[in-house]
Order: sequence, then C-alpha cells, then structure tokens
Amino acid sequence: MKIETLLANLALNSDFKDPYGASHFPIYNTATFDLKKQEGNERIYDYSRSDNPTRNALENIFAKAENGFGCVCTNTGIAAISVLFETVLKNGDTVLVENDSYGGTYRLLKVLSEKNNIKTIYTDFTNLNLVEEELKNNEISLILCESPTNPSLKIIDLEEIGKLSKKYNTLFAVDNSMATFVSQKPLDLGADFSVFSTTKFISGHGSVTAGAVVSKTEELHQKVRFYANAYGNAQSPMDVYLTSLGLPTLVYRMKAQEESALIIAKFLKNFPQIKSVKFPALEDFEQYDLAKKQMSIIPAVLTIQLQDEETANQLINNTKLFEKKVSYGTSDSRLEIPAKMSHATNSKDSLASKGIDNATVRISVGLENTEDLIEDLSQALQ
Repeated sequence: MKIETLLANLALNSDFKDPYGASHFPIYNTATFDLKKQEGNERIYDYSRSDNPTRNALENIFAKAENGFGCVCTNTGIAAISVLFETVLKNGDTVLVENDSYGGTYRLLKVLSEKNNIKTIYTDFTNLNLVEEELKNNEISLILCESPTNPSLKIIDLEEIGKLSKKYNTLFAVDNSMATFVSQKPLDLGADFSVFSTTKFISGHGSVTAGAVVSKTEELHQKVRFYANAYGNAQSPMDVYLTSLGLPTLVYRMKAQEESALIIAKFLKNFPQIKSVKFPALEDFEQYDLAKKQMSIIPAVLTIQLQDEETANQLINNTKLFEKKVSYGTSDSRLEIPAKMSHATNSKDSLASKGIDNATVRISVGLENTEDLIEDLSQALQ
C-alpha cells in the first residue's frame, strides 16, 4: 500500500474496529475503562496511561508507515528520545551520537551524564571511518543520529551506518523528525528504531506537541512499551486526535513546501549579505545525490549564513510573514537563530563544531504563497 493511501483513511487502515463505522477513529478521552464490559474482547483496556484505543489506532498507522513491528506514542518529541534512552541504556553505558544533534537531545544527554554516568561520544557521521573508529575502540550501546541534521542539514548515509551497527552488534536509532516516514524509512535502511517528533511536519499545524518510537522487532517494541508505561510518557487521546488531523495531507503538504523552499533557496543566493544557502534540493548541495537517493521528498528547511550577527537580526526583525519561532514543518513560515533559540543549551565549542554562530539562520518554509514569502524576505534584507 502506498503511503498516501495508508494516510487517507486512518479509521480503515489503523485496524480500529468501531461498531458505528466512524470515518475517523473516536476520541476515548477517559482515564479508566470498565473491565466487565470488555469480556470476550480481543484487547482489554483498563487505564489510559497504559493503553487507549485512540492512541493504539495512531500507533498502528505509524508502525505501518515506518515498516516496523510496533509503535509507542509519547507526549512530546523529546519524551520519545527519553524513553528510547531509558529502554536501551543503563548506568555507565556509552552512546555514539552525530555531532550535529538536536538541542533537546544534547541537553538530555548532558543530564544523563550527570545523573546516570552515561558517556556520549560525538563524531561526524558523514565520515564513516571516524564512526567505525569509535565503534572499534569503545563499547557502544546505542548509535543515534538525525538525517537531515538540524540545523546543519547534513545527510547521513543511514544504510552504511546500519551496516556498521550490525557489524559491531550495536543498536541503531534514527531521529526521523525532519524527513518523516513519507520521505525516508530508517528501519528499511538498517535502523532498529525510528524516533520522531509529530509536533512538526507530521501534525503540520503547530497545535500539538507529541512524539513516537517505532521499533523494528517485537522484542524491542515490548521493552519500549514497558518503559513508556513505567515513566508515564503516554500521549493523551486529544493530542492523538490533533496529530491525526495532519496525516491525510502530509505527503501533499511536504511536496508543496519542498517546491516553495527550492524557489526561495535559489532566490536567496542573489543577496550579497548571505554567505551561503544550504538546502538539500539544490543541485550544488554537497550531498545532493545522497539526499535524492535516501529521501523521496526534501523537507522544507533551509539554513543560511549571513555576513554578520547584525544582518541576521535585521532579517529576523524585519520580516512580516516569517515569525520568530522555534520548531519547523508547520503551515506557517518561521525563522530562528539556532545558537540563541533551539540550540541555546549547546556549548560554544559544540556550536562551533557544527558551523553554527549568531549569524546562522534556519528558515522553515510553510504553505503561504511563494511570491509573498520572497517579497517579505526581499524587503527585510534591503
């Protein structure tokens, strides 16, 4: 089944059995369930933190979309990362992480280092020799990366990292928040987990914070479910509903946003105040071939380097349609300076190693008219 077909009819394709034939799976916004009324049912529900029919329906969709065994939906994207760590790591373990990691992941690993003696090794995953060197010389419990990375937009060869994880008997997780399962499928490329925030492209409206962990095997899925229940990371039925509203249009939104972002990226190259424009759909992008091979849709996130901090602030402050907001993938376009916002907890050395400073601006292209967005950027840079 094609992804567009899967997402078009969630009630049908989630294997949800509704006696009234609802065209969208119902919201079971309840804390508890009457066990006496469920006698003979295939699945028994007692407490919504552990299991809920609404949440299970979305989990079934995500598992199918990622070609995984099962899914656990969490109350935020970083909660999905957190429950992954709780599931696979123990005191004293070592994690190998791509150097350009999400700011929230960096912060969480710092906490785990202080509280649980978890060691993190950061390296450049675009250099497979460096990755293998770390795997040879250290006992790594988990490999974690994003692709594309945020905000540097590096493309990680997930298939090659997957091969290395199997060679060294190490679990491999991919943060698939930016590309999403409509563009790339990490589990098919060798990952054991696909972890993602549904706050961004997947829900698409900026109205909910939520996340998910999809596991490749039953054994891994059952472990994630156990720890998610133990730590109370469950996504509420109402948040499941809000997330689900964006799914039928996800493919079409991302394609439209990619088309708009490419036009904008080419336009921005004309400004002398802009030193560089990074967007994987540009033919002069360093990893263009890998990006097109690994992703069917390029997510509409650009990273530009301005000539100085003053010009970056000018751009941020003078735009009218682009608002100053964290996150990306929503219907509205937005700008941010990662060093001051989403990645503010990173050390100066960490930011420098990613090539990020106060003149780096991340652009998330929404669904507004492309000409309107270009006009707004143009007047802001005058």
